Formats: sequence, C-alpha cells, structure tokens
Amino acid sequence: MKKSLIVGLAAGAVGLFAIAWAAAPVLTAQALVRAAKAGDERKVEAMVDFPALRESLKAELNAELAARMSRDPRLADSGLGGLGMMLAPMILSGAVDAVVTPQVVTRMVTTAEAPDPNPRAGPEPEGEKAGSKDIHQSWGYRGFNQFAVTLTERSRPDEHLALILERRGLFDWKLAAVDLQTEAGA
Repeated sequence: MKKSLIVGLAAGAVGLFAIAWAAAPVLTAQALVRAAKAGDERKVEAMVDFPALRESLKAELNAELAARMSRDPRLADSGLGGLGMMLAPMILSGAVDAVVTPQVVTRMVTTAEAPDPNPRAGPEPEGEKAGSKDIHQSWGYRGFNQFAVTLTERSRPDEHLALILERRGLFDWKLAAVDLQTEAGA
C-alpha cells in the first residue's frame, strides 16, 4: 500500500509539472495581451526580448519589402530596384531599431498590425484607435520552444500578425519574434 501511494504521488507530481509546463506560454501570452490592452508598458517590456524581436522584425520587413519590389514592374525593369534592394536593409535596420519600443509592441498586440518603420507616418486616424478594433486571437505551439499568438483583425481576414513567444528556461517565455503573414505571401 505504501509503495502504491508513493507511485501515485510521483505520478501526480509529474502530471502537475507537465500541465504547468504546457500552460506556461498560454499564461504568458494572456498576460502580454492584458498588459497591452491596459497600456502597462512596464509589464509589456518585462515580457519582451527586444533584441531578438527587432532582428525578427527586420527579417520579416525586409522579406516583405523584397516581395513588394519584385512585384512592381517599374522597379524590376530599372536599375533602381537593385539599388533599392541593396540600401533598403540598412535603412530598415536603423528604423526598426528606433521604432520597436514597449509602446509599439502594445500597439501591435491591440491592432494586429506590424509597426510602420516610416518615421513620417503620422498618428493613427481617430477612427482606427486600438480599442475599436475587433481582433481574433488564435493560440498554439509552433515547436517545442515556440508558441504563437496569431492576431487577425476581423475586417482584414487575409492579414495576420503572429507574435512568437520563445522558451527561456522551464516556465519562462518571452516575446522574441513576429511572423507577418498575408494570403498573397503564403
């Protein structure tokens, strides 16, 4: 009887550990969304690995820019397209480094939109405030150490923004990457 009690307790402990381990990214993602909606920039900042997020965003925006430039016949036929492809990563890199802040992460979470690295971009129109958006969230593992929160504004179902959380230890997760997805690019 004593042996079966020990085995039962050990199995229960392993089961609780597995549940806590699997639920950790969901709890982190929910906390990130709540902090963003509440405008709590300190909490958002604590849940983000900014150097990794900036590198991910640079790669995503460079790929998006390259795709747009290759689809534009005016740029593809001229030498300016090649020059633009050479200069764009440098310009984009500096812009992303300057733009990605806790405020921008908050805006990404509440609007399902990637930041605009264009410094001339003005404030968002009054009718497009973050609270007025109808954002659908889907959650799921992308791998053993990656968990994605995919955000889609219901008025733009073909455009998705996936926030990728990465494992940092057994139970700690940080927002470390983004995945810009559009149906045209899929």
